[in-house]
Amino acid sequence: MAMENADYKKRQFLSSQIDLSKFNKEDFRKATDEEKQQQDVMGESTTFFKDGMRRLRKNPLAMGSIVVLLLIIIAIIVAPMICPYGYAQILTIDGRRDKGAANLAPMEYSDMEIAHMEKTGENLFPHLFGTDSMGRDYFIRVIYGTRVSLSVGVVAAIMVLIIGLIYGSIAGYFGGTIDLIMMRIVDVIYSLPDMLIIILLSVVLNERLVPIIKGTPLAKLGGNMISMFIVFGLLYWVGMARLIRGQILTIKNNEYVLAARSIGTKNRKILTRHILPNCLSVIIITTALQVPSAIFTESYLSFLGLGVNAPLTSLGSLANNARGGMMTYPSRLVIPAIVITLIVLALNLLGDGLRDAFDSKLK
Repeated sequence: MAMENADYKKRQFLSSQIDLSKFNKEDFRKATDEEKQQQDVMGESTTFFKDGMRRLRKNPLAMGSIVVLLLIIIAIIVAPMICPYGYAQILTIDGRRDKGAANLAPMEYSDMEIAHMEKTGENLFPHLFGTDSMGRDYFIRVIYGTRVSLSVGVVAAIMVLIIGLIYGSIAGYFGGTIDLIMMRIVDVIYSLPDMLIIILLSVVLNERLVPIIKGTPLAKLGGNMISMFIVFGLLYWVGMARLIRGQILTIKNNEYVLAARSIGTKNRKILTRHILPNCLSVIIITTALQVPSAIFTESYLSFLGLGVNAPLTSLGSLANNARGGMMTYPSRLVIPAIVITLIVLALNLLGDGLRDAFDSKLK
């Protein structure tokens, strides 16, 4: 043992060697199994995703937003199973249209419904949010409107992610003339007035799409909805593309990327295995923040009458239809406005929380 060797007992002058004469043999005993297990716990390995989720759980606003979004998602899934009314169903009693069911206040029954319950002893499902001007249950219309708005936001975010990721990766990785041409196209799209182009494209595409999709499953969505997705695919990906390009420009000259190139690794594999995983924080954050932006765009397009086609509804179209009776029936405008506010605010707070958790520059 080193302690028994006299040559190493005394520390030499200006040497970095430890003076072992100051230690006892007991100081060099082997670690016990318990100490080894403790060291394993203290040195537990983690991943980028686990580390980010750990920080995200410490953010109360982000976690509260997740709870709100989960409650909304559960409501739009469960409510149609419980509520007996359809989003396009005009209320009828014993096969006759209930004309007195129009414009009911929240939790109110019509005269025909009251008479029917007194006659049969049956308890009808209450109109939680009242009814609209055509006698349709407003609660179930808000539920389906929330479904449509959330679906539009998620689908639009996925479209933006795919297009922006591919476009930005190609421009940033290959650079040179390819990057120059592709980024000038992005600059042209950025220079267009968003609101005006969205409205013009929605009107033009809707007129062209209606005869094409007639008689197909896409006809249920309507020309306005499909044209809206096309608009998202044409205009909304440029921000994602520029962010991905900027990240790749800073990563592609790192040593591990140069090493992968030197051994002949294909460009596609370098992008997918070495570069894009290091852009994961930007991808997650931008995608999360794109969902509320798409929901807000769908809402104001529907408010302008360029959104979903009747009888399908969205939160924006519900608010648009409630404008005429805003003074008499304010709840029909307030309810969808509150739901839009909750969804957009929760998604924005969640996006900020994801940025704080996964952005390495903020650590």
